[in-house]
Amino acid sequence: MSTTGNDCAGQQIQIMAQAYKTMLHNISVYRGNIFFALLSGFLLTCIFPKVGADWLAWIALMPLLLSIKGLSPKLAFYIGLLSGIAHYLTLLYWLVPVMKTYGHLPMVLSICTLMVFAFYLALYVALFTVIMARFGVRPLPYIVLAPAAWVALEYLRSFLFTGFPWGLLGHSQFNRLSLIQLSDITGVFGISFLIVLMNAVGFFGLLHLNRNIWQGHAISRWLSINAAVVSLLMVFMVIFYGTWRIKSIDVLQKAARFEKITVVQGNIDQSIKWDPAHKKKTMEKYINLSLSAKADQPDLVVWPETATPFYFLSRHRIELTRLIQKGIRASGAYFLIGTPSIIRRGQGVDFYNSAYLVDPHGKKVGQYDKVHLVPYGEYVPFKKWLPFLGKIVSQAGDFTAGEKGSTVSWKDMNIGIQICFEIIFPTLTRAMTLENNASFFVNITNDAWFGTTSGPYQHFSMTIFRAVENRRSLIRSANTGISGFIDPVGRVIASSPLLKDAVLTRKVPIMEIKTIYTAIGDLFAQFCFMVTAVMIFSFRKTHPGGQ
Repeated sequence: MSTTGNDCAGQQIQIMAQAYKTMLHNISVYRGNIFFALLSGFLLTCIFPKVGADWLAWIALMPLLLSIKGLSPKLAFYIGLLSGIAHYLTLLYWLVPVMKTYGHLPMVLSICTLMVFAFYLALYVALFTVIMARFGVRPLPYIVLAPAAWVALEYLRSFLFTGFPWGLLGHSQFNRLSLIQLSDITGVFGISFLIVLMNAVGFFGLLHLNRNIWQGHAISRWLSINAAVVSLLMVFMVIFYGTWRIKSIDVLQKAARFEKITVVQGNIDQSIKWDPAHKKKTMEKYINLSLSAKADQPDLVVWPETATPFYFLSRHRIELTRLIQKGIRASGAYFLIGTPSIIRRGQGVDFYNSAYLVDPHGKKVGQYDKVHLVPYGEYVPFKKWLPFLGKIVSQAGDFTAGEKGSTVSWKDMNIGIQICFEIIFPTLTRAMTLENNASFFVNITNDAWFGTTSGPYQHFSMTIFRAVENRRSLIRSANTGISGFIDPVGRVIASSPLLKDAVLTRKVPIMEIKTIYTAIGDLFAQFCFMVTAVMIFSFRKTHPGGQ
């Protein structure tokens, strides 16, 4: 090797050694900041199922706020990113077994994919910490900016790049019935706002007690006390509203019309579901479970997403189709069945993830096609430009999206159906209610992908908000759980255990009132976005040279 080559290699080694020393130095200097950032990330995960320590939500962000105290926006970005990565890696860990088991990806690639996804979601936390470090100069504006900015970023996350509003801060309070009634005005974002507000107020209260300063400004007793009083008063007003709202909705429920509905949880192992040797046994199991509820005389029987692992009513699977139709006729009820479907358009073919409404004679009388498809699960985004990318879940087809807001007519009502993770998008249930006056919601899902991880518990918890936002009953049928019934105030009337055969029958109230949220949608979140933008613009105008 030449002398020049040796010199080059030596310089590269020196640069790498210096970078390593710098990294170790930074870790040593900012180890306290790193500790509190990681603590916040882990606390945020603990507020969601399975851990379910929802009370921690009201203090979980305080370590993060402390971790960026005195930092530049650049350092605050890295600290926020670290906290977000810690949170989303531990919240969404269940993606790894899903990708490995059903996507047949190597473990290393599955972990890397999770890390990339967690990094993307963590960017929202990093942007929050940048905003607070850069523009939250004075204590009072800080207390206003923190909840507004957090909600603005949650709102962006709900639709950017197809959207992923999974595990929003407000979702953690799904068991606090009096609190979450606010959702019929603000959606889940109003709950997130309250939580971040209390964290910000608590943070400044601690600074005052320790006689600390913020960006050169002392935390006065007047500010600490008044901010605490006002924020607590807001929480008490929300709880008061919720208590009153529960009572008023309960009165309406008693006077409402009821329909008797059965949900069937077939508990079919995903590894054999699409095996041709097991398809007949699967259909026989669903029919037998459904007929076991015949004595209850249900008006409607609901099967999960893709309960039929073939094209139901297709002439190519006539034997299995007739088997199901025979069972339906024996039941005497309407059936809502999850099934893949196909439509031929000239020389082309469109595939759909669908739900068929079948009358007691076995005839299809309605169809809903899934609108919000799972990226890399049910279709491949940017396939034209990135042809080397494929679907994670190999059994799923390359589906076409249905029409947003569409419902299925049943008797003199309209059923609002959401398939799988569609239920986490409030805009879909709202569109069904606003445009077609959906009388109740049905969520059919598989969830076998999750196994016994926290995934199915997290998924189920978010469905509660769709019922409260629009004041509709919600019926859920999942292949392996959790299936159940949720009333218009968010009570879980009944639910099934995971990985068990289950048949649940309940009477559900049919309510068709219109809530403020149904009428205005995410106006509250959009207002928070506007407030954040105005505060940032105002700061930049009055501080053109920086802080």
